Amino acid sequence: MTLVSPGFLQTTKQNMVQLWSAIKQPNVFLPTLFIFLWQATPHSDSAMFYFTTNKLGFTPEFLGRVKLVTSVASLLGVGLYNGFLKTVPLRKIFLVTTIFGSGLGMTQVLLVTGFNRQLGISDEWFAIGDSLILTVLAQASFMPVLVLAARLCPEGMEATLFATLMSISNGGSVLGGLMGAGLTQVFGITRDSFGNLSTLIILCNLSSLLPLPLLGLLPRDSPDTVAKDDADIEMKSN
Repeated sequence: MTLVSPGFLQTTKQNMVQLWSAIKQPNVFLPTLFIFLWQATPHSDSAMFYFTTNKLGFTPEFLGRVKLVTSVASLLGVGLYNGFLKTVPLRKIFLVTTIFGSGLGMTQVLLVTGFNRQLGISDEWFAIGDSLILTVLAQASFMPVLVLAARLCPEGMEATLFATLMSISNGGSVLGGLMGAGLTQVFGITRDSFGNLSTLIILCNLSSLLPLPLLGLLPRDSPDTVAKDDADIEMKSN
């Protein structure tokens, strides 16, 4: 007695063949490659978490408040995109948000060095404000990824390919986290030693600019694609 029926295996095989046939098309593969590389740049989130808890003494209650602020900021980021950016070409959005994100991400150096206190801003308020601004920008910059994924999906495979593209995007983010963890170890940063944390933050933010020369992998926008993209995103998110 087999646990899996031959019909199920055959259907799965056909679906995999169709999925690969769709992904290997240049108009799908090249933008997907850009999304992966864009997400795969290293970040210093883990090191900053230990710095804020072990060095600055942020409590779980306060971190919960920061999480609440970032949740609201995510909604603001979606509103920012829908209100002002959805008619802007994808390449321009990726270019501008990546550059601004890299620059604003450097503000964490102020928290690490304590310069914010010299400006009269407490660590808590600076962390909240910094998280708010960075999350709004991050969410606004991620919305084009959803738009691009919706645009790439061929008819008949919308759900499967959309989920696959999102998995590839998440895989890039995981890889970025692993590289960030590796750099954290290289710089000798531990849960109690943060001497090179500023250098790590600067390096990670500068590395986020590396995918920009590959913006040519993204498709060019045409005026008649905006309405279709909005409808596709709504259908695939339901």
